[in-house]
Amino acid sequence: MKNLLIAVFVLLVLLASGSLFAVKEGERAIVIQFGKVQRDDATGDTKVFEPGLHFKLPFIDSVRVLDARIQTLDGSPDRFVTSEKKDLIVDSYVKWRIDDFARYYLSTGGNKLQAEALLKQKVNNGLRSEFGTRTIAQIVSGERSALMNQAMEQASTSSDELGIEIVDVRVKQINLPTEVSNSIFQRMRAERAAVAREHRSEGQEQAEVIKANIDAKVTVMLADAERNARQLRGEGDAIAAQIYAEAYSKNADFYSFLRSMDAYRKSFNSKQDVMVIAPDSDFFKYMNQSKGN
Repeated sequence: MKNLLIAVFVLLVLLASGSLFAVKEGERAIVIQFGKVQRDDATGDTKVFEPGLHFKLPFIDSVRVLDARIQTLDGSPDRFVTSEKKDLIVDSYVKWRIDDFARYYLSTGGNKLQAEALLKQKVNNGLRSEFGTRTIAQIVSGERSALMNQAMEQASTSSDELGIEIVDVRVKQINLPTEVSNSIFQRMRAERAAVAREHRSEGQEQAEVIKANIDAKVTVMLADAERNARQLRGEGDAIAAQIYAEAYSKNADFYSFLRSMDAYRKSFNSKQDVMVIAPDSDFFKYMNQSKGN
């Protein structure tokens, strides 16, 4: 009897644990019964279980818990073609959430990766359509908001079959393909190099002009200075000659004596000098005469 009671108790515990399920905050749950999504008998709508503790039929009903929060689809950049037949690499992201849980489950099997793959294809179709009707200037100048809004409207219409509501579609970055960017950068470098060479040549030309002007001014200044120096030197020599002439005219003998003394002092200044002069020459005139006559 005791073993029977224990078995009954264990069975009741298993039934209770199998008939209860909890839904966390930010999640919703649907019940699958015999492969079909359980619906409300009164309205016929999908029966969605809010956060909390709920009951189900054990061994018959299976619960699928789905994330009801807003999700972010941020995949790799894609290539789009503008109305000018120019390729662009567009990096975008999508904000989405589950709107119809039964349709979402039936179309994707409740697999988030599969849902995002299908959603990305639909969003890209909308973006491709909008990019194909605009030029690059229109896309990057001021029509990006209109482009994203229209792309979101197109994607929302096609995503209803997935049971998904698209909250927002945003373009993060628009780039040219790598091969196009490289050619543009090379052309820009060539243009900038040409402009730099032009500026350098103009600067070199101006430098040569400035240098020539300065050299001409220096030459003129040196010539003026040399002329003034020669003029001053000539005036000084004339004044000196005049002074010498006046001194000589006042006392010729004394002047001759002073000049001879200066000549003696300069000639005998160095002991290593050797002079070959006759003793009775005029050079020793004042040395040979004691009275200096």
